[in-house]
Amino acid sequence: MKHIIGKSLLALGLAAGMASAAHATQGVTDDEIVIGSNGDLSGIFAAFNVGAIKAAQQLFDQVNEGGGIHGRKIRFVVEDHGYQVPKAVQNFNKLINSDKVFAMVLNLGTPHNIAGFPLMEAKEVANVGPLTAARQMLEGDITYKYAGFSSYYDQLRAGVQYLAKEKGAQKVCAMYIPSDFGLEIQQGAKDEAEALGLTWADETTHKPDEQDFVGSIQKLQASGCDIVATAIGVRQTIVAYGTAKKLGWTDVTFIGSSAGFNTAVAKVPGGVTEGYYAAAGWVDFEDRLDVPEVKEWAESFEAYAGTPADTAAQLGYSAAKTLVMALEAAGQDLTSESFRTAMEGLKYEDVINNVPVDVGADHQGGELIVISKIEGGKWVEVARIDPTQSQ
Repeated sequence: MKHIIGKSLLALGLAAGMASAAHATQGVTDDEIVIGSNGDLSGIFAAFNVGAIKAAQQLFDQVNEGGGIHGRKIRFVVEDHGYQVPKAVQNFNKLINSDKVFAMVLNLGTPHNIAGFPLMEAKEVANVGPLTAARQMLEGDITYKYAGFSSYYDQLRAGVQYLAKEKGAQKVCAMYIPSDFGLEIQQGAKDEAEALGLTWADETTHKPDEQDFVGSIQKLQASGCDIVATAIGVRQTIVAYGTAKKLGWTDVTFIGSSAGFNTAVAKVPGGVTEGYYAAAGWVDFEDRLDVPEVKEWAESFEAYAGTPADTAAQLGYSAAKTLVMALEAAGQDLTSESFRTAMEGLKYEDVINNVPVDVGADHQGGELIVISKIEGGKWVEVARIDPTQSQ
């Protein structure tokens, strides 16, 4: 009898150990998957983050209402760093080590993501669809890094090349925040100018909270800039471009990266930003509302959030959808390894962003570069470059 009981207890112990091992992955239990986000909900890039979080939460709510993913509901934990790197590090520590998230999505900011990489990698936490297009998102060990679109660097090279041909530009300049974010954009513009035999005429650097650009604009105008590449905050972009117009500097073209490609920039009253260009990794949804799926998504988001869909919502939905698809494909036994395999196998047409997504082994979802211009208060596509077609 003791022998039988002993065997039974041993079997129960082994079963319990197997069950424990199956759910040893951080942030995964029998009925829950914890997803985190560390972004800017109150700083200079809040226009890229607030709507993104709402769109992601909407999709997660829909998934949970449908029974979850393999029986597990998504719990979404969001923190705001206000575009401050020290605060971002605090948030990463909390999310990874206290909340114990399985993966993160929509982390905003180049230096902020870079600061968080060691913490994420130590706990095998995936960084999905960060709200930055810096090349650093896919440098070094990319095991847990998954970028959404083309890089700032490639976007600006394509943008300068396009404008040099269209406008006959000879002198290229830049206005940028001298951080990992701004330097990516400055370097892309400068490298393309040199490759085309154009003159790198001048540049100005700015603090994240700077709002007076009169002196900088006058300096760049005096240098005879034909193209000005911008890598500053959303409101700063509006103020700087508006300042150039007020000063009568109209024989110049300003172009931003995806960091300047925002609904808020296009919707400034009085047509202040008309004519501003941006090179990004997706197509703005507003000029594509004749596509049924796009129209349905925009209306659904507005009904859910109580505010119109915007660039942030567009990006939030895309990143959340990619994450959900990978979680589903990873199967019941969800681990960092099964998630990686699922992510690398994702290949689909992102209808909302009008971009083909193929994550693959290089972990870059989309490579398309779309150049758009503000016309009539909205972004209108004027050119696109698909690197995969030129290889």
